[in-house]
Amino acid sequence: MTVLRPHLEHGVPLTRAAAAGGVSVRTARRWLAAYRAGGPAALARRPRSDRGTRTLPSECVELVEGLALRRPQPSTAHIHRTVTTIAAQRGWPAPSYETVRTIVGGLDPGLATLAHQGVAAYRDRFELVYRREAARPNEVWQADHTELDLMILDAAGTPVRPWLTTILDDRSRAVAGYTVFLGDPSALQTALALRQAIWRKTDPRWAVCGLPDVLYSDHGADFTSAHLDQVCADTRIRLVHSTPGVPQGRGKVERLFGTVTTELLPRLPGHIPHGTHGKPVTAPTLTLAELDAAIGEYILDTYHRREHSETGVPPQQRWLADGWLPRMPDSLEQLDLLLLTVARPRVVHRDGIHCHGLRYLDLTLSAYVGERVTVRYDPRDLAEIRLYYRDQFLCRAVCAELADATISLKDLQRARTRRRRELRGTLTSRRSLADALTTTGTGPIPDTAPLTPRDRSAADPDHDQPAPQRPRRRLKTYRED
Repeated sequence: MTVLRPHLEHGVPLTRAAAAGGVSVRTARRWLAAYRAGGPAALARRPRSDRGTRTLPSECVELVEGLALRRPQPSTAHIHRTVTTIAAQRGWPAPSYETVRTIVGGLDPGLATLAHQGVAAYRDRFELVYRREAARPNEVWQADHTELDLMILDAAGTPVRPWLTTILDDRSRAVAGYTVFLGDPSALQTALALRQAIWRKTDPRWAVCGLPDVLYSDHGADFTSAHLDQVCADTRIRLVHSTPGVPQGRGKVERLFGTVTTELLPRLPGHIPHGTHGKPVTAPTLTLAELDAAIGEYILDTYHRREHSETGVPPQQRWLADGWLPRMPDSLEQLDLLLLTVARPRVVHRDGIHCHGLRYLDLTLSAYVGERVTVRYDPRDLAEIRLYYRDQFLCRAVCAELADATISLKDLQRARTRRRRELRGTLTSRRSLADALTTTGTGPIPDTAPLTPRDRSAADPDHDQPAPQRPRRRLKTYRED
């Protein structure tokens, strides 16, 4: 059109327009005839009829693809050299380097990913994902653990990385329960988080509670324990495990972990940004209790009240949307089975129950003195224990020393260790003093106790010893026939 436009719009002779455009008059006339016959579309360049086809034999193309799909992935130059050698042996036309590169670049990306990176990478990049969402609150809860990108101080003042266990409602994205702890995830931490999620909260800002229909988790040892299976069966909760190695199935709770990591943790001291090889950029100062309080405030004041980017509704409001009543357990005692995976048997003494060096008493125990009962307790609060007799709840027993205070099992263990060290130090100093005082310059102080005859004979060989007594003959007895 650049050549023909002066002729069509301004009446410039075709010969002059062709000369100005640098084409021959014959070509300009052919373009003009095509334009008048089919319009501007007739002037478009037609693609080659053999475009996309190769003159190479199909076996040669498959050879290039097979070499390119090997693991580890070979270079294009290596593939070209190998194919050229084989083509000469088979009598095929030798492909050029550009042809080999085009064949390798035209491989299906999914096929190349499966060949070079494995099934997991192919699944994560190319397989279709079924996104399921619960139809109502408490239909499905998701549970998972994560190690926080944060350093805090433990009881000894040592920097450690804590863990977070969270239980999330699938429908509303509201947090039903959580727990922060040190050490590896365990069934105890899962039980504590689930117990908090199910029972009514004391904070009026946190309305999420009730029993879910389905608890969706991974294949961790704490989620696959026989104890959790029994608890879910007793409370009519269906326990479902995700496919091993596929975190996409728990995408909602994983997204919550990402939100906490990117929004809350950078504001706390001891944060560990990505790429710092596990080193915090600020000095850690928080304790476990302070971190627990910070996460709780963030969930209740920020996360639950803010509009969720996917649902468009704040999680707390979405959970309370229809004013429904959640399904609750019969009593709190039924949930106490979640506190420990192993029950502790104890005998009822006249002064009560002895557990962890503490004494617990309740008037109900007066009728069970001498009987064996099962003790269950919250390890975060040893002021009260729950007693079961023949698998039936009996009573709550209270420790009088801790009735007005809350002491954890770790606090009690630290106090015991500190007292034991004090006693050992005292014992060592007393023994050292006794050894020093009972030793003279030349030897130990002689014993002032009276000597026995054997000691006197050992000390003085010339000492007269009494004559040894003759042994008395034994009376002989005879067996009569």
